[in-house]
Amino acid sequence: MKKISIMAVICAMAAGAAHADFKPDTPQAASPMGGFVGGTENIVTVSQVKEMRDDTPVILQGHIVQRMGEEDYLFEDSTGSITVEIDRKDWRGQTVSPSDTVKLYGEVDSGLFKTDVDVDYVEKL
Repeated sequence: MKKISIMAVICAMAAGAAHADFKPDTPQAASPMGGFVGGTENIVTVSQVKEMRDDTPVILQGHIVQRMGEEDYLFEDSTGSITVEIDRKDWRGQTVSPSDTVKLYGEVDSGLFKTDVDVDYVEKL
C-alpha cells in the first residue's frame, strides 16, 4: 500500500511538471515565421564596426585586399580597414581578387585590444 501511495504522488508530480509550461498552439502575431521582411540591407562601414558591440550582426561592402593568415584577411572600404576571419566553407566556392567588390555577412568580434569580423559568408558582386 505504501508503494502505491508513493507511486501515485510521483505520477501526480510528473504530470503537473509536464503541464506547467504548456502553451496552446495558437499563432503569435508578434513573432515572424520567416519570409520576406524588407527590401534593403543595412550595410555598415568599417569605422562603424569598430564602435559596435561584440556579436552584433553586420554586412560590409568593399574589397578583400590581402591575406594575413590561414583564415585572416584585410578588408577595406572607403572608411578604413579591418581584419576579417573567413573559414574555407564561407567562400562557397568563389574566387575573389583585390579588385572584386564583395559583401561580407558576419558578426563583430570585439576583444580587449582589437575588433574584427567573423564572416558567415562572402558574396561576390
